[in-house]
Amino acid sequence: MNYTEEYKRKLVTPEEAVKVVKSGDWVDYGSFTGSVVVLDKALATRRDELWDVKIRSCTRFTGIPEAAIVDPTREHFIYNGWQLSGYERKLSDQGLCSYIPIVYYEVPEYYRNYIDVDVAFIPVTPMDKHGFFNFGPQVSHTMAICEKAKKIVLEVNPNIPRCFGQEEAIHISKVDYIVEADYPIAEIPAAKPNDIDKKVASIIMEQLEDGCCLQLGIGGMPNAVGEMIANSDLKDLGIHTEMFVDSMVDMVEKGRVTGARKNIDRYKMVATFAGGTKKTYDFIDENPMCAFLPVNYTNNPNVIGQLDNFVSINNCIDVDLFGQINSESSGIRQISGTGGSICFALGAFQSRGGKGFICMTSTFSKGDKIFSRIRPTLEPGSAVTIHRGMAPSIVTEYGIANLKGKALWQRAEALISIAHPDFREELIKRAQEMGIWRKSNKR
Repeated sequence: MNYTEEYKRKLVTPEEAVKVVKSGDWVDYGSFTGSVVVLDKALATRRDELWDVKIRSCTRFTGIPEAAIVDPTREHFIYNGWQLSGYERKLSDQGLCSYIPIVYYEVPEYYRNYIDVDVAFIPVTPMDKHGFFNFGPQVSHTMAICEKAKKIVLEVNPNIPRCFGQEEAIHISKVDYIVEADYPIAEIPAAKPNDIDKKVASIIMEQLEDGCCLQLGIGGMPNAVGEMIANSDLKDLGIHTEMFVDSMVDMVEKGRVTGARKNIDRYKMVATFAGGTKKTYDFIDENPMCAFLPVNYTNNPNVIGQLDNFVSINNCIDVDLFGQINSESSGIRQISGTGGSICFALGAFQSRGGKGFICMTSTFSKGDKIFSRIRPTLEPGSAVTIHRGMAPSIVTEYGIANLKGKALWQRAEALISIAHPDFREELIKRAQEMGIWRKSNKR
């Protein structure tokens, strides 16, 4: 087959490509740094022709979607997100983005068994000599989207890094239309850790050992851990993570990560998507050390549990004295999403020698007021991201509270011991009122 000729036959303008969308359709936009830009803009221009078009995306890093903001009534375009980026959070605050609750590793099967896709808009690398377009660093559930889609339109962008793995590419024979684009890949600089983040990171560092396999979440605190690991004398570490980030590049370049002691996927750094700066995108491009795999593998607790000495490090927003962990909302305001924290908490528990950590600063501020992240109960409407029975160890700058196997009064005691000292007496009082404090508890 002459793939070049087939490419030419399927190549159209963005304006022509979006004509495949009909009123009432479900349209997928891709995920993370692989969320369409030119096709979104072209679809937005059809607002007055279309009604009730439902759009899905996941953690869009490529700017505010035009189709969402051109229709504030949501009569024409209804935007939905599996996990909210900062752009989508702004839309959600305006009532222009609806959150879809998930358990992340299940998402490919949501597509295959439960939901419809009329049109898939997917960013890809240029076609290779075999007729394949690579999805780049957002494998996640992309193949499942394409399998379910009635029509597939590719947005070809030469700036997307080509990533090795599984379910990472689609053949031109499966594609209906192709459009060409040329925009930079969105860079996601890691949040700069503050002194408290570094203190929490130093506590985590004491729990690490040679040969352990790491998962790091997003944010200043996991980034602080990554920086400390890169500058440590740890050796033969492994990576099996959801998101590949800049600090992992540093860990490899400084000799900390080899993957030599991994039980499965030896010598490979496994992830399902990447979000970082140009340093990360250059590193993962055609790098055989990196394996980008679908999320029903990377985040599957049964897979994670096969890795000995697996260490999961994630953030949260707040925790209550019962051990309920909220990582995604402030009351009813959706901030992000469930993400992979529950997947890795469960997987770390199944791992021989595994450890799961949910990290946070003990306090946060609003204006000139300081609040405790350890609360008597979660704020009404807040999501319980991790059930209290599944809760791993909680870490603040005051230490580690291991909640596994502990009664409610023991949990309250452990959590209050790592709360900020200024809030401990009030937390004890509230614990007493709720009947989860014993007089014999340590003060």
